[in-house]
Amino acid sequence: MIRTFLSASLGVALTLSLTACSTDVVVDDLVDDLVDVLVALESELAGGSSATGDPLTADEIEAAYADLDALPVKGRAAMTGYERDEFGHGWVDVDRNGCDTRNDVLARDLDGIDRPSGCRVLAGLLDDPYTGQLIDFVRGEGTSQLVQIDHVVPLANAWATGAQQLSEEERVAFANDPLNLLAVDGSANQQKGAGDAATWLPPNRGFRCEYVARQVEVKSEYRLWVTSAERDAIERVLDGCRPAA
Repeated sequence: MIRTFLSASLGVALTLSLTACSTDVVVDDLVDDLVDVLVALESELAGGSSATGDPLTADEIEAAYADLDALPVKGRAAMTGYERDEFGHGWVDVDRNGCDTRNDVLARDLDGIDRPSGCRVLAGLLDDPYTGQLIDFVRGEGTSQLVQIDHVVPLANAWATGAQQLSEEERVAFANDPLNLLAVDGSANQQKGAGDAATWLPPNRGFRCEYVARQVEVKSEYRLWVTSAERDAIERVLDGCRPAA
């Protein structure tokens, strides 16, 4: 609706101001460019309007700063030898509760879950931390991918920042660690890819503090490092997490 209004309003304004040109193509191109910019702004504002979960406490923020300061800062290692299987063959049952990690995370992060067998989650409602949107999850072809399990510190990023030096058991634990896993909007997860905090942050600004704090905690736990750009990006987010004096 906002896009339609902006397009119409800008079209009228530009048509009036560019009467001397009387070139519809010029007006249409300018309208499209300006609308794209304003829609991007609209999306950014919308993304920051919703927060999921409780805000970090002062102690949690300070702990994140301390862990960040302790992380080594290095360049990215080569991706030589990287394969998903270096972190185990898909989801496993690391906690030996009879359910694989994907179903455990869905059961943890979704509300009103339908889990008749006690393990396999068939449906539920996700309050998506990355976008702030509510998503109905229904297991099945064409619907399961709407909710995906994201590695907060991506596997490829971990490989490039120290995971090559971990044992196979440690890498499997990393890939299945609940701290490093979140059920999220599938499209947001695809947009993130293997990006670190310097290249991708959740559109939902209200979740960014917890997001980077988790990344720092995970990297600290598994003795990984950060790049200079990554560290600076995390610090900028954390700087905005402290309550105003």
